[in-house]
Amino acid sequence: MTSRPSISFAKPGVPKKGSVIVLAAEGGTLSDAAKACDPGETFARAFPVADFNGKLASAVEVLAPQGTQFDRLVALGAGKVDGLDTHAWLKLGGAVAGQLRKASEVAVVADLPGVEVGASAVANLAAGILLRTYSFDKYKTKKDNAEGEQPKAAKPAKITIHCPNPTAAKKAFADAEAVVDGVTLARDLVNEPANMLGPVEFAARAKELEALGVTVEILTEKEMRKLGMGALLGVAQGSARPPRLVIMSWNGGKAKDKPVAFIGKGVVFDSGGVSIKPAAGMEDMKGDMGGAAAVTGLMRALATRKAKVNAVGILGCVENMLDGNAQRPGDIVTSMSGQTIEVLNTDAEGRLVLADALWYCNDRFQPKFMVNLATLTGAIMVALGQSHAGLFSNNDELAGRLTAAGLSTQEKLWRMPLGAEYDKMIDTKNADMKNIGGRFAGAITAAQFLQRFVKDTPWAHLDIAGTAMGSPSSEINQSWGSGFGVRLLDQLVRDHYES
Repeated sequence: MTSRPSISFAKPGVPKKGSVIVLAAEGGTLSDAAKACDPGETFARAFPVADFNGKLASAVEVLAPQGTQFDRLVALGAGKVDGLDTHAWLKLGGAVAGQLRKASEVAVVADLPGVEVGASAVANLAAGILLRTYSFDKYKTKKDNAEGEQPKAAKPAKITIHCPNPTAAKKAFADAEAVVDGVTLARDLVNEPANMLGPVEFAARAKELEALGVTVEILTEKEMRKLGMGALLGVAQGSARPPRLVIMSWNGGKAKDKPVAFIGKGVVFDSGGVSIKPAAGMEDMKGDMGGAAAVTGLMRALATRKAKVNAVGILGCVENMLDGNAQRPGDIVTSMSGQTIEVLNTDAEGRLVLADALWYCNDRFQPKFMVNLATLTGAIMVALGQSHAGLFSNNDELAGRLTAAGLSTQEKLWRMPLGAEYDKMIDTKNADMKNIGGRFAGAITAAQFLQRFVKDTPWAHLDIAGTAMGSPSSEINQSWGSGFGVRLLDQLVRDHYES
């Protein structure tokens, strides 16, 4: 992966060298600190020529500006200064990262006219820089002009942010960086090719969180069989790679507090099984574990920032492949709950994995709530595209809190319906239920299926098929794997569940 830039904080002042980025309010207005970096008043001439008006993320660049020792001087639009919320500062940080080019030393003057730039704003600016600079290139080999020689690795950029209170900004950034680390882990997992990240390897990556104080248990196929997890094991039986159930616990709250619980679909590769997928685009099914990746990243974030909450993260890690032992359409399996399922389509496998993971979580931990994340259906993309994930819930309060957290982080959710009329669509004469509901309302019937495994516990299902992988690039994400869900759920915990 690309080297991560180092970020430090300094008191306001005029940098001596390197590349300098200053912020401009809407209208192209500069603060006194920004003007001090431009003694030759090059911007006064450049702004009209470039038709620059300070719109968010717009920029004007001056090379070797007169009267300075700078390599470059960049004015970056911040838009309306009274509208800079948390996400706007993240986006602004991403825009800063977009102006780094190949600079090795960069100073950012975090000052705007008519507004006090606080420590939290500076921390989010820095977090946006890190999120934007993420790149997954660990498997690339680049050759120099000399045949067979490898080039020297580029040194990470050194970024200094000049701000009013660098000590407070550094402290705030430590908290923000914990979430960035969680997003980075989730992106790494989604981007990994399936031949390198099977269920066993995924479980091992989760096990590494023990270094941060997370307790990690890993159940093998034998242990899951003893528990009666016939739904999950049915998906895994066509693969030579054994399944794993990962249980991560972070105990940062009061001992008597029930945990909050997050469950992730971890299908490391989904061929569709006997109901095999078309060849076109099948390579993207390495990302069918985006839900489990988000849960893992969230647990890292909570542990790194020492969140005052008891949290459980559960991953159902399997590979859906086809061989002579693979599950067949028409097979009937018995879930851990005792309910039987007629498998009419082996490509509707994620809900089978989650059925047992949800039941296990509820039965063992009796949590305050359960939120599961899954790249579950193409139908949700037909309904919502890739700008919103689907939200299904049996609890209005939980749904409202998730929606609000989504608006705050811009990992947006749209609530979809549940109801008895949809539930009837997964009834079958041969078992307690079937795993598909027909052509219509595919995302809804998948959620209705999951609801049968949560009892009365407050629960929400996030269908992130359109947002976890291959989603449109943004100011803070240029990666195929987005890490969607980590920031959203961390915000949910911050807002409502920390003691």
